[in-house]
This record gives sequence, C-alpha cells and structure tokens, in this order.
Amino acid sequence: MIDNLLYAALTARRAFRPAGFTTLTDIGLDLPLVSPYQLSCGNPEGPVLISYNHMDAPTARAHRDRIAQDGYLPEMLFNRVLDRALEMAGLQRADLYLTHAFHALPETRSGVIPKPSVMESFERITRHEINDRPVIALGQVASECCAAFDVPHRSVPHLSARGMSIEVKARLLAEALYEKTKRAA
Repeated sequence: MIDNLLYAALTARRAFRPAGFTTLTDIGLDLPLVSPYQLSCGNPEGPVLISYNHMDAPTARAHRDRIAQDGYLPEMLFNRVLDRALEMAGLQRADLYLTHAFHALPETRSGVIPKPSVMESFERITRHEINDRPVIALGQVASECCAAFDVPHRSVPHLSARGMSIEVKARLLAEALYEKTKRAA
C-alpha cells in the first residue's frame, strides 16, 4: 500500500510542471524519489515532516552532484536546525520522511510561490505521501496546506525562519518529534 502511494506521489511530482518554476528533471535531479531529501529522510513508516519547498533552482544547479548523492546540503540553515533537533530527540534522518508542500524550484532564493500553486502541488503530490502517518508542518505555508486538506498535524516554525536561534527552532522540532514518535511507538 505504501509503495503504491509513494509511486503515485512520484508520478504526480514528475508530471507537475508549474509555469515559471524549474523541476527536478530540469536540474538533472529526477531521482526515483519524490524529493532528493528522501535519500537521507525517506523512511516510509516514519513521521512526515513537510517543508515549504526543497530549495531554489540556482542552488540546486550549483550543487547538483552533492544533492544527487546526499539529498541535501548540510551547511544550509534548514539542515543545521534539523540535525540539531534530531540530536536532541535521539533520532536520525533515516527515522523520518521529509517532503514539501511545493514540489518545484523557484528561480530565486526565498522566491515567492503563489498560494494556488502550493495548494495544487500539495493536493496532487504531498497528500499521497502522508498515508495516515503523524505529520509535522514546518512553517506557516505547510501548516496552511495541512489545514486546507484536513491533515492532522503539529506545526513548528520553518527551520530556515529568521528571528529565532538554531537552538530554539531545534528544541521546538525535537519536542514535536518526541510527541509524534512517542504516539507512533
């Protein structure tokens, strides 16, 4: 059942080509996963973390080979916070399933993505990945998507959000992970 749902999400991600955005295929990152993050955070049984999007197209182009190998860039703030939260929670990346509300890449860092495009992506792709698993929405956009599609979730600040320290964001995520993994156990 899980394999079928993830295959449906992968197929939908490959077909999702919103105007004005770059796809993973365009970059040369069309892995047999919904997101490159799932190379390290792709546990089909683990709690689902939903971020806003993967990254911007110029960064993905510049680091394509590293992303194709590891799925992420460890030096990015998002990943430093995630790694710290996992350390606090006593978990590893392999314990999680990380995906996105929007499955294409904007042309600029922190590029604006129209809300209807995010909702379309979530409906066509992300909702297939959840499969009744516990969900943690990383940031307001992911939380709004979950609410719009009646996905039970816990919200925490986006891991790249400004105005909070790495430690504060990591602690909030670690608490959510503890809550979600404790209930799942």
